Amino acid sequence: MKSYYRNILNWSGLAVIIGLVVGSLDALFGRVLIGVTNFRLEHFNYLIPFLPVIGVLIVFFYNRFGKTAGRGMGLVFSVGHQSDEVIPKRLIPLAMVATWLTHLFGGSAGREGVAVQIGATFANFLGDVFKVKNRHIIVMIGMAAGFGGLFQTPFAATLFALEALVAGAIYYRAIVPALIASTVAAQTSHFLGLEKFTFALTKLPELDASLIAKLLLVGTIFGLTGFTFAWLLTQVKSRLTTWLPNSYLKVAACGTILSIAFTMLGHGRYSGLGTNLISAAFSGGQILAWDFALKLLLTVLTLAIGFQGGEVTPLFAIGAALGATLGLALGLPVTFVAALGYAAVFAAATNTFWAPILIGCEVFGYALMPYLMIVVIISYMLNFNKSIYTAQDMLQNMFEAKKKD
Repeated sequence: MKSYYRNILNWSGLAVIIGLVVGSLDALFGRVLIGVTNFRLEHFNYLIPFLPVIGVLIVFFYNRFGKTAGRGMGLVFSVGHQSDEVIPKRLIPLAMVATWLTHLFGGSAGREGVAVQIGATFANFLGDVFKVKNRHIIVMIGMAAGFGGLFQTPFAATLFALEALVAGAIYYRAIVPALIASTVAAQTSHFLGLEKFTFALTKLPELDASLIAKLLLVGTIFGLTGFTFAWLLTQVKSRLTTWLPNSYLKVAACGTILSIAFTMLGHGRYSGLGTNLISAAFSGGQILAWDFALKLLLTVLTLAIGFQGGEVTPLFAIGAALGATLGLALGLPVTFVAALGYAAVFAAATNTFWAPILIGCEVFGYALMPYLMIVVIISYMLNFNKSIYTAQDMLQNMFEAKKKD
């Protein structure tokens, strides 16, 4: 028992260091990404034709210098599952620069994958320095710091790190140091000028039988949308690798198609993170009925062919845009349903439950909790155990493996 609490204290001490360093790296990454995005918006016509060229350059750098770093989140999850693999430190600059280039030249991608990889990589390095035996715990702490520093939602970041590795399980031993790391990272990145997205929902509808029926309906649609994203991402990656096994030819050919598509479909409306769609959904801007579908398809193709980034912010955008459309159709407050979609599509696509609920509360207010519970329960149930993280393990699989042993 004494050793247990001693370990908690040791991990918590390391968590403070991890939070400070990762929060600083997140601030650098996030602020440069904002600058890159603004530059792209001002010079879109000049930059978008070079998207396939930049794709080839990104693939070259990963093939030439990346080694195991090219596995990205797959490598992080593997180490989190207690493998003996090493996360190379070069992953941090490679992922950051490749993501900046992806966004600069108009690709549709997110940023959380990079932040989580930054956190896990530094935590893994610190674990080597201090000879930490429980490497999976230190990796979880780093994942929480990366997510928390970027989105400044420490509770959601903590639960994301603890439940993303194994669907259906939460590793409670890491909860205290993970929360410390995510909180320190969030405060550090905020102090260094990285802003947090929040939106206060001023008036929520009465939770009656009619509203519950509508929430069950939108939860179903959000769940199937998240499932579609995760399933398509896996399928498109697999099919394109089969059809175009040469990674350079694949990114050049598909990058050209993307360049044309981004130009013709809204002139860059679906490039980047999707924060323009999120802003429109919550500020009364124009949301088209097909915005969520085009953002989904173009993000899947961008990430499937070798561009870098993450999936979560585009998932927020897809959910918010779809929610705004459903809100109008069902006669519900647009921002209310957009907020539910923001969290619920994320839940279905990542096969996580508590992190999406908490991020909904931390961004939109804890009064949304009862509505989030209903919608996220449904969306989580309807993702058919698919996840954007293909290395995510399943609790059922772990039990079956133990029975065989």
